[in-house]
Amino acid sequence: MISLTTLQTLRDAFGERLQADIPLKRYTAARIGGNADAMITANSSEELAETAKLLWNLEIPFIILGSGSNVLISDAGVRQVVVLNRAKQVRFSTPTQSPMVWVESGANLGALARRTVAKGLTGLEWAAGIPGTAGGAIVGNAGAHGSDMSGNLVMAEILHLYRIDHAGHHNISQENWLVERFEYEYRSSIIKRQPGRVVVLSAELKLALSTPESVQVKMEEYKTMRHNSQPSGASLGSIFKNPAGDYAGMLIEAAGLKGTAIGKVEISRKHANFFINHDSATANDYMALISLAQQKVMEKFGVRLEPEIEFLGDWLGQ
Repeated sequence: MISLTTLQTLRDAFGERLQADIPLKRYTAARIGGNADAMITANSSEELAETAKLLWNLEIPFIILGSGSNVLISDAGVRQVVVLNRAKQVRFSTPTQSPMVWVESGANLGALARRTVAKGLTGLEWAAGIPGTAGGAIVGNAGAHGSDMSGNLVMAEILHLYRIDHAGHHNISQENWLVERFEYEYRSSIIKRQPGRVVVLSAELKLALSTPESVQVKMEEYKTMRHNSQPSGASLGSIFKNPAGDYAGMLIEAAGLKGTAIGKVEISRKHANFFINHDSATANDYMALISLAQQKVMEKFGVRLEPEIEFLGDWLGQ
């Protein structure tokens, strides 16, 4: 638990932006999670940078939470400071042969994609149904319908924590990273593989000229595909990454687990890689069902399912 001394230090630094003992389930797509000892809201990329710098300099651990769409937060809550990213500004470039959009990392990626329709800009149709933030999508290389962020990202403004000696002294650099610096892999990046060292502040994404009608048609096609294949209801999105040459949902279904429930969490009968929260599920329910799916798929097919979601919070305190 964050000590009273640390809380006072945070109050002195952040004033009314600091909230204590905040329920996190209201900030997650699946409506699951215990309380955060402390939460600080950042309403712009400048505030996000200022907050991260100050917390690093104070040696106070923190995590950044965006839309909460791809995370499972422990029932025991989070002992680190939660920085709630509400930096949402978006600026489209003047239409040229190479149009782009600048977006702060807390902006909703799906909403951004839908804004491209009226402007007749193509390239983000695949993202229209993604509920996460631009920053989360950049870190995790989010994707759908055969496309992902690595194909759209041009450059991201990041804050990088450098350790420079064994005593733990460090400096903090604000840098512009071209897409190659992210070393993207399937649903992964160098940032995701080295957590706690980089904060994404904003990004430039490339688009292409089209017409509103063409962009809308493609978006509607993808919407229909999602409706036909993915369940409604509160969920974390895809629970597992697809193994090479296979599909996690098909393996879980073939293991006979469609419709299996633990507590108030059920493996969707429509798509087995989605686990649905029936109103009062717990993180422990999710963890038990995740473990069961991994166990059964390994027993039947010898395939280790790797989670696509992130696990945040105090799991030792469960």
